[in-house]
Amino acid sequence: MGDGRARTVTGATDHVVVIGAGLAGLSATLHLLGAGRKVTLLEQDPRPGGRVGRRSEGGYSVDTGASVLTMPELLDEAFAAVGETLSDNLALTRLDPAYRAHFADGSTIAVHTGAAAMEAEIRAVAGPREAEGYRQLRRWLTELYAAQKDHFIGANFDSPLDLVRPELAKLLALGGFGRLGPKIGRFLHDDRVRRLFSFQSLYAGLDPMRAIGAYGVISYMDTVGGVFYPAGGMGRIAETMAAAAERAGAELHFKTEAAWLERVSSRVRAVRTRSGERIECDAVVLATELTGAYRLLGTRPRRPVPLRFSPSAVVVHGHTGHSWPELDHHTIFFGDAWAKTFSEIIREGSLMSDPSLLVTRPTATDPALAPDGRQVVSVLAPAPNLHRGRVDWARVGPAYRDELLKTLTSRGLTGFDGEFEVTELVTPQDWAARGLAAGTPFSLAHTFAQTGPFRPGNLVRGVENVVLAGCGTTPGVGIPPVLISGRLAAARITGR
Repeated sequence: MGDGRARTVTGATDHVVVIGAGLAGLSATLHLLGAGRKVTLLEQDPRPGGRVGRRSEGGYSVDTGASVLTMPELLDEAFAAVGETLSDNLALTRLDPAYRAHFADGSTIAVHTGAAAMEAEIRAVAGPREAEGYRQLRRWLTELYAAQKDHFIGANFDSPLDLVRPELAKLLALGGFGRLGPKIGRFLHDDRVRRLFSFQSLYAGLDPMRAIGAYGVISYMDTVGGVFYPAGGMGRIAETMAAAAERAGAELHFKTEAAWLERVSSRVRAVRTRSGERIECDAVVLATELTGAYRLLGTRPRRPVPLRFSPSAVVVHGHTGHSWPELDHHTIFFGDAWAKTFSEIIREGSLMSDPSLLVTRPTATDPALAPDGRQVVSVLAPAPNLHRGRVDWARVGPAYRDELLKTLTSRGLTGFDGEFEVTELVTPQDWAARGLAAGTPFSLAHTFAQTGPFRPGNLVRGVENVVLAGCGTTPGVGIPPVLISGRLAAARITGR
């Protein structure tokens, strides 16, 4: 919770309007309710979830956004704020393996989060020296997470000076400000095993060779903390949080878009909706896309360098009646190229010439997501965002979709391009149409200049009772950081 010295909203904070019912807004809502505040939650979509939504049609339930759930204790914390528990609300299955990886040379490695199982897997595939390296890496990742958990990831910052504390020395000593790729390379020597512990930096919009070591925490969450799946699909997370908020007295308004904030000098007095409703309030949490939050505020972040966005992704959703033994719940098909892949999508703004793909088959864990004998499958291909790449997606999208399915067919999923029935293609252009800046669902990249106290803060200069939450502000992108951002936003209002 930080060290209690962080700045808070001044004046009355009895009634808070939260705008946006993604996981950040829902987390803020539950933590505010737990601190005795009255909360009105507004969401422009017909249902909660934001980037962690789901769509149901024809007996199929499809996760339309995030598909990897880690650190469920943060959800437990949000439910606990209103006197409930995670297990009352969601049935979670721990995935084992968390991922299965297929490499260009035909080899396969299953990523287990249990230390003994993973060590045995690495020993079998890459030998005893690599297994020993994994053991040391796991220790390093665990120390890295412990050093950052409370004061870097889980705290509000008012200035970079807030970083100066004993944990900073620990983080420095651990190599948290060196480069992640070379650091992992000191433990692991097999290129395949290295990739398994460094590809996660792409979630943060970074090339592992350039990411700072501190972002090893994402690998920790994935490969040590464990990956989970909720019965009913990822959308159930938001649905159960919204239901708990309602039981605790929140007023939820769906299909309700905030149009503007009514301000008197430096305080927002009311939120005006697109349909003309006026909702008086003492404070506001803007849990929207960062650019949307600034638009409502009529302000921009004052920064010496422009904001830099993460790469985007092309996602192909569909279903099939066929099963492939190669497909687990989460399966990664690595191409031969690695360094080149990051350079293409992050720096050159071009499509991957030798794609690495994440294929998710949630019916592996929850068969009820599809009719009998059918599988729900989604294919995710990292792609340049709209600021970086000049791809004509309307023209290129369908051809690229077909190419991705052919790639998977050639990588061991025999007949995949014929057996897989595509129901939706989502390109960076489509993400942009949904209001996501730069056409990416992964928001701002976690460059050093956009990390910790250097990321756009959750307090806004010149407006004293508005707080930001979501992946564009602190601490960042992904389900765990977004849940924390909601808690941090609530703490700015309640001082808890």
